[in-house]
Amino acid sequence: MNSNYKNIFSPYSFPVSGVEISNRIVLAPMTTFSGNDDGTTTDTEVAYYRERNESAGLLITACAYVISHGKGFHGQIGADSDALIPSLKRIADALKANGNKAVLQIYHGGRMSPPEELVDGQSISASAVAAVREGAQIPREMKATEIEETIVAFGEATRRAIEAGFDGVEIHGANTYLLQQFFSPHSNRRTDKWGGDLMKRMTFPLAVVDAVIKAATLSLHPFLVGYRISPEEMENPGITMEDTLHFVQALSKKQLDYLHISVMDFWAGSMRDKKDTEARALLIAAKVGHILPVIGVGSIHTPEEVERVLSVNIPLVAMGRELLMEPHWLTKVKNNEVDQISTELDVSAQDVLKIPTPLWNELISRTGWLPLKKQSTRSI
Repeated sequence: MNSNYKNIFSPYSFPVSGVEISNRIVLAPMTTFSGNDDGTTTDTEVAYYRERNESAGLLITACAYVISHGKGFHGQIGADSDALIPSLKRIADALKANGNKAVLQIYHGGRMSPPEELVDGQSISASAVAAVREGAQIPREMKATEIEETIVAFGEATRRAIEAGFDGVEIHGANTYLLQQFFSPHSNRRTDKWGGDLMKRMTFPLAVVDAVIKAATLSLHPFLVGYRISPEEMENPGITMEDTLHFVQALSKKQLDYLHISVMDFWAGSMRDKKDTEARALLIAAKVGHILPVIGVGSIHTPEEVERVLSVNIPLVAMGRELLMEPHWLTKVKNNEVDQISTELDVSAQDVLKIPTPLWNELISRTGWLPLKKQSTRSI
């Protein structure tokens, strides 16, 4: 192994749970669109995860909805029923087969849930405010009883993750979904205890954290709990970096193992203020990183780029697109085969990469999101 990459392969122990991983790479959660309509997984999705079970020390699944009115994608897996525990176990077993740790990401789509995926065709959210996107449905404001029901559902999904054999859960509080919607002044216009000023807008996500942590204590084995967050929003009013720094301070007082900072480019500055060029994860780490470890993510591909992030006191690095193109990235780095790492998605390699067709079609359609290696003998 190249000594320049020794930090990548140093073990890491999460501070609260004590879960230990053998290296600093995290498989980022990526939607596969490849489950069945009843929320169960498929053979092709399980094969996709099995192919990547040596790609990182910590392996995070695509998000699973915790309650039926939170389903956010066609082909999404569910964690809203005990009947789905065997399905979840298939994924956990595939991810853990080579000794790495598996984490189930748990989620509610809120106003981002497509009406066609919901039983009654109506999305719900903190308030009846549509997302700023073409054709967005105006959600129905959640009743207090529905809010409480959803908090319980996150706890129950955590219990199911434990019973399915996962090593932890990641609470999806990012990417404009329900937990972020309650924190955002754009989507939360409530005047009850679930909305209002900054502190009140934290109430729902913090209650979800409490429910998940309480459920995690049921595990007979070390079980970690992480939280994924988006630092800012473009909307006005919207989440600002100042808001987020207050929020992460509140999160740091909970028994969480990590914060996963969701940005497209780790080193990018503010999306709201072009003069603010500091990396969002670094600002958060400076605020709470000594208490709550930060996972960095965003346009990180090469081992040199990973080492650069690790050198600025970010202990873990998540990779998504790179591990789609190259499931054996970590092994090739360890074996000094960096020059053999795929940096483009070979359009003839779907079967080799074990990428399910719904995800494959999505990747091919996103021109520019992934570099494509086109073969002259094959048309797209």
